[in-house]
Amino acid sequence: MTLSHKVDPKLLEILVCPLTKTTLRYDEAANELISDKAKLAYPIRDGIPIMLVEEARKVEG
Repeated sequence: MTLSHKVDPKLLEILVCPLTKTTLRYDEAANELISDKAKLAYPIRDGIPIMLVEEARKVEG
């Protein structure tokens, strides 16, 4: 069982997609930060966003 960690809203304000430099949105259900422009989802592990393109998964849409 994985525990979901909330993302600090202040952190979310300053984090951007490393590929597109655009803002991210938090998907609480998947515990990921989503870059809509890059169509990538960055995982959050133990409360720490992993902001590496090679660690992100592609999202549809």
